[in-house]
Amino acid sequence: MAVDWHALNRAPHLTELYVRAATRRKITGTTLPEDGLRCWVDVDPKRLAAYCKVCGFVENGLLPPTYPHVLAFAVQMQLLTAKDFPFPLLGLIHLANRIQIFRPMGGVGSVRVSVQMKNLQPHAKGAVFDLITTLEDPLGPLWEAESRMLCKGAKLPGEPITEPQNPTVALNELTRWWAPTDIGRRYARVSGDYNPIHLSAVSAKLFGFPRAIAHGLWNKARTLAALSTHLPTANIDIAVEFKKPVRLPSEVKLLTSAAGSSGDFRLMGAGDLEHMIGSWRPIA
Repeated sequence: MAVDWHALNRAPHLTELYVRAATRRKITGTTLPEDGLRCWVDVDPKRLAAYCKVCGFVENGLLPPTYPHVLAFAVQMQLLTAKDFPFPLLGLIHLANRIQIFRPMGGVGSVRVSVQMKNLQPHAKGAVFDLITTLEDPLGPLWEAESRMLCKGAKLPGEPITEPQNPTVALNELTRWWAPTDIGRRYARVSGDYNPIHLSAVSAKLFGFPRAIAHGLWNKARTLAALSTHLPTANIDIAVEFKKPVRLPSEVKLLTSAAGSSGDFRLMGAGDLEHMIGSWRPIA
């Protein structure tokens, strides 16, 4: 599918996009738009510092591996609330996330964000597609992410995709941390992601959750902060699958393999509840 790219003069205002998202609650089609959006955005040092504090990263002159999601969030929202996007944004479920870091992300002041959608496929619970986000600086590609999103209830022709089975790997506990009741609101303030399921028990119950749940990307960010001494700073592919949500508040523990160019990890809750599984590898 050829992408019809559109350039934005500035990052969109999130307030307007949230209003648009809140008023669209129905599935209106089964075809992804062919449009993509591009926009130059600046790194705000104060916002970056606040993000590092909430997610546990040490400020070292490099963008945290998950921070480009924050830089791209408004552009992603613009694409996902467009009139020709067929699925309601507030009903989407983030199933998996893969990021690739091509070069060390140091000294980054301004980057071009590009966002597109592709790979719409039937799923046992609805339909899935990939939200593709890339970052470039004046030297070329810097970072890329693939977020697999599920829209429950959407019906597509064909057989549902089968998820690959993950091999069991021996892992050791590295650390554990407490996910407090307010972490959803704190992460929303630094990321812009004010999805109601993360903010409070009252708002989460409107969407079928008994308690608020932590953002999947906060779980990934907090995990990568804990793994900072394990991971290379570039030429790395970090993939995760989100399993059971982290209900707030709760304690989680991080199991991981040894530091090196490749490894695996698992985020677990009480009673061996599996919240997230992941791996890091050199970029093929």
